[in-house]
Amino acid sequence: MSEAATPKEHRTVSRVTGILEYVSRHGGARTQELADALDAPKSSVFGLVKGLVSTGYLVEEGGVHRLGPALGSLLPRTAQDLASAALPTLEALRDHFGETAMLGTAVGDSLVYASAAESRQLIRYSAPLRTRRPLYPPSAGKVLLAHRPQKRRDAYLRTLLPDPGGYEAARADLAEVRARGVAFNRGETLPDVTAAARPVLVDGEVRAVIAVAGPTSRTADRLPAIADALLDAVSAVAARLGATTQRTQTEKREQMEQREH
Repeated sequence: MSEAATPKEHRTVSRVTGILEYVSRHGGARTQELADALDAPKSSVFGLVKGLVSTGYLVEEGGVHRLGPALGSLLPRTAQDLASAALPTLEALRDHFGETAMLGTAVGDSLVYASAAESRQLIRYSAPLRTRRPLYPPSAGKVLLAHRPQKRRDAYLRTLLPDPGGYEAARADLAEVRARGVAFNRGETLPDVTAAARPVLVDGEVRAVIAVAGPTSRTADRLPAIADALLDAVSAVAARLGATTQRTQTEKREQMEQREH
């Protein structure tokens, strides 16, 4: 598949990933619950679940399926360290602005918030963690989408926005996001929520996105200040993540040298 090719959904793959994502969000599930959530025949889900159990991606305890050890073994250390590298920065943003700060990543053609430091205020934006969201128009999703190859980005927008006017407006929006390095969402997802986001860049590659979101009444006038603070925030996370990546590469080299000796 070329870099610009648009990925196509596969029903079986979607069901398998849907099972894993549902179990992750809910901490466990029975086969019937999974079938209902996926709107799929129980017999089909039963076979997929048994296969996931046999390969260690799920474990079964008393009829309840939970995530198994195989998933963790696939994750590179840098992915495991991403949330911990971002947490101090998310908390600092939350404490400074009093609003929710989030770490977002791209999962296929979706935005997923991996972690968040939620506002302590009674009325706040509550980030839905480990849940797929569209890449457009959330501010974090705009950043991820803006840094994708143009053909893939345009294909996604055409599917999402069949109206030519909406499509062209979104293309212009994303071009500005890429040029300025910051994305805004002024009530496009939820009427009363405003947000800003910037990319975490390591060696020119977007590893994640940090966003701050809150009620429009509190955040609209502070967007420039939030955007400025995010610039320092993503730089701090990139520095920590870059150091982690370098440390991991060094450890791998040392392990290879030990094997040779």
